Amino acid sequence: MKITANGIGVSYTVDGPAGAPVVTLSHSLATTSAMWEPQVKALTTRYRVLRYDTRGHGGSDAPAGAYTLDQLAEDARQLLAALGIARTHWVGLSMGGMIGQTLALKAPDLFASLVLCDTSSRVPAEARPLWAERITTAETNGMEPLVEATIGRWFTQPFREARADVVNPVRAMIRATPPRGYVGCCQAISQLDLTDRLSAIRIPTLVVVGEEDQGTPVAASRTIQEQIKGAELVRPQVRGTFVKSRAARGLHARPHRVPRESRLTGSGPGGILWSDQLTAEPAAHRPRRRAWQR
Repeated sequence: MKITANGIGVSYTVDGPAGAPVVTLSHSLATTSAMWEPQVKALTTRYRVLRYDTRGHGGSDAPAGAYTLDQLAEDARQLLAALGIARTHWVGLSMGGMIGQTLALKAPDLFASLVLCDTSSRVPAEARPLWAERITTAETNGMEPLVEATIGRWFTQPFREARADVVNPVRAMIRATPPRGYVGCCQAISQLDLTDRLSAIRIPTLVVVGEEDQGTPVAASRTIQEQIKGAELVRPQVRGTFVKSRAARGLHARPHRVPRESRLTGSGPGGILWSDQLTAEPAAHRPRRRAWQR
């Protein structure tokens, strides 16, 4: 389905029982809302699940020009308003976590809880040339030169070799990303600077990061956790040679379970481990406890 929000057409899908609490899933750079497919079946047993394609991605419009995180957050706010959603749990991976932080600062009353997966709150000045290089590549040569470099960051070599059934669809998502949408979002991410404002967030927050994440390291998530009062940091351990990079196949809602209690089996794109066993309860239903290279 598609609806107009903040002046663009936004593609979205809603699943789950009407009247149930809403969970909004916000994907990472160069993917689409399809990355959340493995979560939907588990989440819709007790939640109404909204997935949407970020501006510049998937079925949403991809206007030319630089985007900003405020703009991406406003897209989401207006989407929620257009759908009559007054309150939601938010699960954001990488860029989706950046959008979640931005929107939580702008409109905290929208949030029942905030789950920030493999994301960051600041891009340091020394990292901006890396983003400029990616922008130039996409503008000049399209997405193809970015595909394998991105896959190499997101998946370990053993996983790439063993699970082509998982990796190839992600390649297709990266390849199909509109270059101007990718460029616009890269420009937004490159200006990320929220760390010093995060103490204003008073929403129940869970921060999840893979122990060996190359894209947004543990230190970036620890900074977020330290800045948001009462936030919990979870660092899943990985069995064998499969290292967490940027996937989202294992964020499943099940009462009273936390990621570190689950058996982990692999890694992939977007922010959470690829594992049918990894589970997480939205933060409002859990006890309150205490990267830039995307």
